[in-house]
Amino acid sequence: MTIPDKMSAVLLTGHGGIEKLEYRTDVPVPQPGHGEVLIQVTAAGVNNTDINTRIGWYSKAVNEDTNAGGAGGFASVDNDDASWSGIPLSFPRIQGADACGYIVATGEGVDRARIGERVIVQSIMLSPHDSRPFECSTFGSECDGGFAQFAVAPAKETHAIKSDLSDVELAAMPCAFSTAEGMMHRAGVGAERVMITGASGGVGSAAIQLAKRRGATVVAVCSAAKAADVKAIGADEVVDRNADLLKELGESSMDVVVDLVAGEQWPTFLDLLRRGGKYVTAGAIAGPIAQIDVRTLYLKDLTLYGCTYQDEAVFKNLVSYIEAGEIRPVVAGTYPLADIAIAQADFLSKQHTGKLVLIP
Repeated sequence: MTIPDKMSAVLLTGHGGIEKLEYRTDVPVPQPGHGEVLIQVTAAGVNNTDINTRIGWYSKAVNEDTNAGGAGGFASVDNDDASWSGIPLSFPRIQGADACGYIVATGEGVDRARIGERVIVQSIMLSPHDSRPFECSTFGSECDGGFAQFAVAPAKETHAIKSDLSDVELAAMPCAFSTAEGMMHRAGVGAERVMITGASGGVGSAAIQLAKRRGATVVAVCSAAKAADVKAIGADEVVDRNADLLKELGESSMDVVVDLVAGEQWPTFLDLLRRGGKYVTAGAIAGPIAQIDVRTLYLKDLTLYGCTYQDEAVFKNLVSYIEAGEIRPVVAGTYPLADIAIAQADFLSKQHTGKLVLIP
């Protein structure tokens, strides 16, 4: 194909509200450097991390839940620590942690035979850090991502994929499913009783499938309105998120709690764990500040895992699950890239189950 000089893209011009997203049609098409590929993006998923980064929610100056500033941003953001990595972002930035597309050009050191491959990009990138443990970058945060017609990514972390899933479905998977699989991997989830909070969201719905794949019995926590949807994804039991979880499920009834919510209910999650149980988290959409009774932690011999970094095996395993047809995403809706403001507003309304996807 003939690669144009200019492309459509969404530029994040600074931390703040939705107005900080600027759709442009005159953005220069990036050029792949050494070890990189140029991807024609056909679909890009919407993720909580994109919104959290836009509003500066990762800043320690912010104590509120994501939705409190999701549309308008936060007045209290400290730009010096407002990215998930703690390193200040450079603007403008093309966000988008998810991307599916086709390789159309290669940089120095990359086999040109890769041109034409259908690919997904690894959201948590390890190669810029020489795969040192617990060091990583996010596609669309520390570098430009998928909210554009073309994107550059490290060849090593751009994975060819053979699947009957559509480009839209594939674009719904990298960030959410690798986050969920990273939690499963870190906590060593097996044939156990597992509770998943935020179960109707992109990561939560992925976690249900991935826990079931590992032989777990899944108790999903979500709004009552989404109970049937979550049950259809594969949950064995669904509990209303507003219920008294201890009364509904019983103290020490869970082997693992997979938490994406945190907030005021957080102390209950440790009470639900059996002795020797495991708590694993990769999100705090209901609020990042929680109280812990340290006696519960040590008297019950609990283990707490925080999960951002992903071992190299995580994404490779995810690709193999997709190609084997063992997992598939729930796509709630698609939007033209130009309608990203509408897509993010709908995302924040939490009326959907699964993922929203942008089409460049």
